[in-house]
Amino acid sequence: MRQFDIAVVGAGLAGNLAALALADSGRSVALVAPPARAADGRTTALMDQSIAFLGTLGLWDEIAPHAAALETMQILDGTARLLRAPPVAFRSSEVGLAAFGYNIPNAPFLDVLDARIAATNAIVRVESGVTAANAFETGVELALDNGERVMASLVIGADGRKSKIRESAAIGVKAWSYPQAALVLNFSHERPHGNVSTEFHTESGPFTQVPLPGRRSSLVWVLPPQEAARLRALPLPDLSRAVEERMQSMLGKVSVEGGVQSFPLSGMTAERFGKGRIALVGEAAHAFPPIGAQGLNLSLRDIMALRELIADREPANDIDIGERFDRKRQADIRSRTLSVDLLNRSLLSDFLPVQFLRSAGLHLLSALGPLRGIVMREGIEPLGSLKALRSGLRERITRQQA
Repeated sequence: MRQFDIAVVGAGLAGNLAALALADSGRSVALVAPPARAADGRTTALMDQSIAFLGTLGLWDEIAPHAAALETMQILDGTARLLRAPPVAFRSSEVGLAAFGYNIPNAPFLDVLDARIAATNAIVRVESGVTAANAFETGVELALDNGERVMASLVIGADGRKSKIRESAAIGVKAWSYPQAALVLNFSHERPHGNVSTEFHTESGPFTQVPLPGRRSSLVWVLPPQEAARLRALPLPDLSRAVEERMQSMLGKVSVEGGVQSFPLSGMTAERFGKGRIALVGEAAHAFPPIGAQGLNLSLRDIMALRELIADREPANDIDIGERFDRKRQADIRSRTLSVDLLNRSLLSDFLPVQFLRSAGLHLLSALGPLRGIVMREGIEPLGSLKALRSGLRERITRQQA
């Protein structure tokens, strides 16, 4: 039986990043997952806090050439309802940033992480699936599908919505579905995007264009499942015309690239995010629709919290890390999940008071710069507006004392 200080189960973006971040602690790390991985044509938008974290891991310089800056995020009402909202533009310069974050294609992102993991001596790659996790007082034993076993002082479940680690720990989930599917694709366009991301709010959900390097963008188009299936089956020239029409030709002629994907929309949160020597990160702990660029950013905050918890601690003291991690992550995960759920449901609702509240909220954001600043900072980092206020007060006090 091989023994490690930490075993990370799952080798997606969250699992790979967890392995690299926790290997920095000086502990031995096993990254446990089968080698096969389907091609991933999706992209991930990471906010400023997450980009800074990639920088601390020495990864950002390798990832940056594949990424496009998100300098402006605008919301347009694409509905035909009686109560329509005004356009709202969020500009990173309003909160003193060059960019809110960056949009990164998943495939080269994963390639960079794979190469760094292979070059990191503190990480051992175990290319097998986990069939069960058995917790003992001194560690957690992982049973692998090749008959081998691995023992670790701490196990990180990063193995997705159907997490075997979560199941073995007898942690329940709350799951729900939406009458929607996400059509996900990349496309080129004749006009430059100017590092502007545009989100049309429609009766079926958001239509969100996000910049990629050059004259290319990624798209998440939320639709009724039958309509998503119909569009996905169209020849690429016909789908390109449909995308251009929905965008009102904002970026000129559109050419959709191959590899169009579609996913049913659903949400899930674990009843708790850790137990004993087990902690859950990423979609093993929480999952929700691709709205508001929150998914992997939330997962990275899981990893940052874990990194803080194990700092300067001996592996023998990991016996209650699951409970401490759970307490540390509850507020952030629950609040982000609720906000994304409410936003998505508000777009689907034909109830006039709900439409009024959504429209009124966007009117306020459009008219009030300080309120816009609070929303932008909270979108980038939890309690970001409070931190900015404290920093501003300190700076003002320093100037007065000088």
